[in-house]
Amino acid sequence: MQPPLLIQLSADDPLPSPHTAWGEHSPAPGLLAIGGGLSVPRLLQAYSQGCFPWYSAGQPVMWWCTDPRMVLNVDAFRLRRSYKKVLKRLIDTDRLQIKIDHDFLGTITRCAHLPRKGQSGTWIVHDMIQAYTQLHLQGHAHSVEAWVDGQLAGGLYCVSIGRAVYGESMFSNQTDGSKMALAALVALCRAEQVPWIDCQQNTSHLASLGAQPVAKTVFLSRVAEAIIQPPLSWKFESIYWKQIGID
Repeated sequence: MQPPLLIQLSADDPLPSPHTAWGEHSPAPGLLAIGGGLSVPRLLQAYSQGCFPWYSAGQPVMWWCTDPRMVLNVDAFRLRRSYKKVLKRLIDTDRLQIKIDHDFLGTITRCAHLPRKGQSGTWIVHDMIQAYTQLHLQGHAHSVEAWVDGQLAGGLYCVSIGRAVYGESMFSNQTDGSKMALAALVALCRAEQVPWIDCQQNTSHLASLGAQPVAKTVFLSRVAEAIIQPPLSWKFESIYWKQIGID
């Protein structure tokens, strides 16, 4: 069997249709194209098509659109009752503070440096940090940070176009720090009537919180509807905790 065609992009070439990504029996299921750089217009084009970059140091930029896609429907997000009690105590005693876009560069850098099981390096390479920081400065990438007793406990960063929210990476400095940030993002999305958060990769941790795989065709249809909606307001109000049953 002939290997599938690998599309190499120049800086001016548009991304191909996500429907042309390599299939499940290919050497790299979900691979769409390589090259083309990480400019802000390129990133916006990619996410508007439901695609994302993912590669390691020393490799060219690789663009992906996986099938199925791991998606967290925010109404399906779940926390254990015992953990909700922990969050409630932190909130009621003013020990937990959620900050949006307080330190985007610090958040993405911590995500890049966080050791991960089975990985010797990081896919959040230097060029990626620079590119997403520029995307942040143009209002399309955001950080959600959880601070406990004045110390940064954990956080995450994401991309947002219209009502589409694409989760990228999380980190924890303290136990469950990233879970606090994700819970805050879900509460914000529910308050802003954002129905889902893209999680890209299928992991047991995300599945335990309610994320599920969906067919690529379904996911791309959701993206097309979401990106033309008005953007959400990236601010967190304490009343939003009620959205996930903490009051």
